[in-house]
Amino acid sequence: MSQPAAPDRQQTELPGMPQRLYLASPSRLMTWLDCPRRYRMQYLDRPRPQARPQRAHTSVGLVTHNVLRDFWDLPFDARTPTGVVELVRSSWIDVGFKDADQSARWRQQVTQEITDYLRTADRLTEPLARERSVALKTPTLALSGRVDRMDEREGEAVVVDYKTSRRTPTADDARTSLALAFYAAAGAAVFRKPCVRVELHHVPTGEVIAHEHTAESIERKIAEAESIARDLRRVDTAYRDQGQQAPDFAPNPTPLCRWCDFRAHCPEGQAVGPERSSWAALEPDD
Repeated sequence: MSQPAAPDRQQTELPGMPQRLYLASPSRLMTWLDCPRRYRMQYLDRPRPQARPQRAHTSVGLVTHNVLRDFWDLPFDARTPTGVVELVRSSWIDVGFKDADQSARWRQQVTQEITDYLRTADRLTEPLARERSVALKTPTLALSGRVDRMDEREGEAVVVDYKTSRRTPTADDARTSLALAFYAAAGAAVFRKPCVRVELHHVPTGEVIAHEHTAESIERKIAEAESIARDLRRVDTAYRDQGQQAPDFAPNPTPLCRWCDFRAHCPEGQAVGPERSSWAALEPDD
């Protein structure tokens, strides 16, 4: 005797009951804006299409974030350049590089960049939080994510987001970031402190790009997140009903398709141009 199909989460809602909150992260919301087809493959398709192997710049970013998280776990007298060298050595991810020489060169460069960045840090004052999961609920959306760092300065919480790309962020990057505004709103709720300042820390150069939000600008960003979530609730339902035949997931071909992890499954993305090598973001002249 055949077993009945498992009830769908959406279908179990009874008429007249409040609508479930839409669960999302900032990265999920922004993936939809970047490319609906990539959103479908990354978040809806099951089994999920196989993504390409990790690139070298992702390895560099992960190592940098891990070292800057773990640095504060060291005893105070070990928070030194030698301590950074050991943390990078033990955390190094040797994936995506052209060869062993390139990996070794970048390990040395990342070690120097992190050391220089931490020279300006107050080793006595630990951050308020490191890689902390935060969440925020609105009437329609449950938004969650992980903030790189939160500082406490003069009784206020400050959002710190590490950047490791070769491109230095701009003031507009800090001002328009939905994720940073969400971290500020969630941080204020979690730590019960005012939180309006958000900072992008570009580790390779040590530059700090900051923006001071207002209550109104944060509200606008949260409203933007709710608007995107309404679209996602609609297209998720369309996918459940129609699968990959749903018309909502057309690709958005751009030069970024040359870097896409799901490029192998997208003819339109392949047509944009040849795929960039796994280490191209580290060697722009390659």
